[in-house]
Amino acid sequence: MQEFDSIRPYSDEEAAPTIQRLANDSEFLNMIGRFRSPRLAAWAPAPLRFFIRRWLLKSFGHIHTIDDLQMSVSGYVGDLVESTTLKVTHSGLENLSKTSAHLFISNHRDIVCDPMIVNYLLFQNGFQTTRIAIGDNLLSNRVFAEMMKLNKSFLVRRNITSPREMRDAYLTLSGFINHSIDTNNSVWIAQREGRAKDGIDATDPAIIKMFYMSKKKSGLSFDEALSRLHIVPVSISYEYDPCDVDKARELEIRERTGEYQKAEGEDSAQIMKGMTGPKGHVHVHFGTPISKAPDTPKALAAHIDHEMHANYHLHASNLAAYEMRSLQVETPETANRLGIDAIAAGAYSNEEREEAKAEITRRLEMCDEASRKYLLDMYANPVVNALAARRHAESTETETD
Repeated sequence: MQEFDSIRPYSDEEAAPTIQRLANDSEFLNMIGRFRSPRLAAWAPAPLRFFIRRWLLKSFGHIHTIDDLQMSVSGYVGDLVESTTLKVTHSGLENLSKTSAHLFISNHRDIVCDPMIVNYLLFQNGFQTTRIAIGDNLLSNRVFAEMMKLNKSFLVRRNITSPREMRDAYLTLSGFINHSIDTNNSVWIAQREGRAKDGIDATDPAIIKMFYMSKKKSGLSFDEALSRLHIVPVSISYEYDPCDVDKARELEIRERTGEYQKAEGEDSAQIMKGMTGPKGHVHVHFGTPISKAPDTPKALAAHIDHEMHANYHLHASNLAAYEMRSLQVETPETANRLGIDAIAAGAYSNEEREEAKAEITRRLEMCDEASRKYLLDMYANPVVNALAARRHAESTETETD
């Protein structure tokens, strides 16, 4: 895989040396110390580094493969997931093969938790974990980059200005993803660059087009090449987003000024907040693998979007935000015309809906007034998409009849 050296994750041969390197890296030891014992990290960092290093070598010093490393950390990942969620549920795994690789194309809400929870569910249910596409803008922190490459992450280059450089980067990325599937290694990639902070999940056709770039000269048509990737649309839904107030503020500033400049360390801070913040109920739906892909990137992107929207698990928080937003412009008598009862009938009790409204109201009060509409939108928009997917399915059935 030398042609992919610039973007690939670490190999089994690189696992043990990297673990040893990290175990002797003060910056890494400090980061683990702050995570495990924030108070001690502030008052006695040197002794804490000593004990963290001993624990790391005892727990992981014997490891020589990436799979062994993931097996060893699975318990810690499980503890993290369980301590920050009320429950994690899933649907659709029965439609996937445990012996074949899949290209999981996922909506994107959290920088690290999206692929972490997907892989957690795959691992718990006897599937191989995925290689993870991650933007190189997140790897400016050397230690974080090492950790992610140990966890099967590969780089997606961002902020490229030269058309030729962009083409070459996409060609390499396309080649690596196709090579991964061809060698029976599943891949997770977000449907678009950056998180969907407004709650509107939309697949970028340029990403779909990228998958085909390395196959153009093979003689395969677009639909043939994409069908061989065994694409699985994945929709992950969080009852509550630990970064919702931050996202709302960013959206308001971006709309008001035309841009948003991230502060130094902002991505790292949101990674930690997303990982450790309470999320309520999290559900992941794994779609049926696409065996006959449409013949254009735009059509395939639309198909993936429909699958995501139709199978997105709506929480009481989504329904509450939708009703609250609707009642700002509708009367109580006309609000139900918008269709919410059709997709939520019997899903949640009146008590659960009222609790969700109270929690959404609390989060709105944490925002400055100008940002509140954006927070409401990010919870309400998945309902809009679900209703649109429902109407599309009904109209298609009518035309078929």
